[in-house]
Amino acid sequence: MSGEMVKEITSRFAKLEKFEGADFRRWQKKMQFLLTTMKLMYLLSTPRPDESDEEIMEHARLRSKWDNDDLMCRDPILNGMFDVLFDVYNSVEWAKELWDKLEAKYMADDASRKKFHVSNFNNYKIVDTRPIMEQFHEILRILGQFTKHNISMDETFSISSIIDKLPSSWQDFRHTLKHKKEDMNLNELGSHLRIEESIQA
Repeated sequence: MSGEMVKEITSRFAKLEKFEGADFRRWQKKMQFLLTTMKLMYLLSTPRPDESDEEIMEHARLRSKWDNDDLMCRDPILNGMFDVLFDVYNSVEWAKELWDKLEAKYMADDASRKKFHVSNFNNYKIVDTRPIMEQFHEILRILGQFTKHNISMDETFSISSIIDKLPSSWQDFRHTLKHKKEDMNLNELGSHLRIEESIQA
């Protein structure tokens, strides 16, 4: 590997956010890009060449290269984590084993977080006893988590769901919004809710 390439890789690695246990998929993609640049991604899918009593020199050379590359691959993955996680995973011997362990743990965690945010949105009820706009902003914060965790939701569906969440005292207004002919976005829905709340106050 040339000095220039090492310098470029070191620069990219320095910019990589350290993994602290959340948003694994984003960190994983950035790490994959780094390992691809280093020509080491093959280690995460290629097993170590077997040893044999009658092996030829070529096999020994390939295994030696694989061992060296594996070390070069494992180290950036470990160094791409905060110290607490580094300490947990430092004893894992091979890059592929380390990668598989991280995927098994943190992809499951990501899936759980996604379910949690979807459930939060689905179960949210807008009540009369609190300002409507305050609750609308809470819903927008939940939807912001959707974006952060790569959960896709059509805006029209989001708007329709929010309208359905309005309390029974807003039934007439809810009916009006449901039957509007033109499409609206979340900002426009917020404006309609703000105006109606000021009228009802």
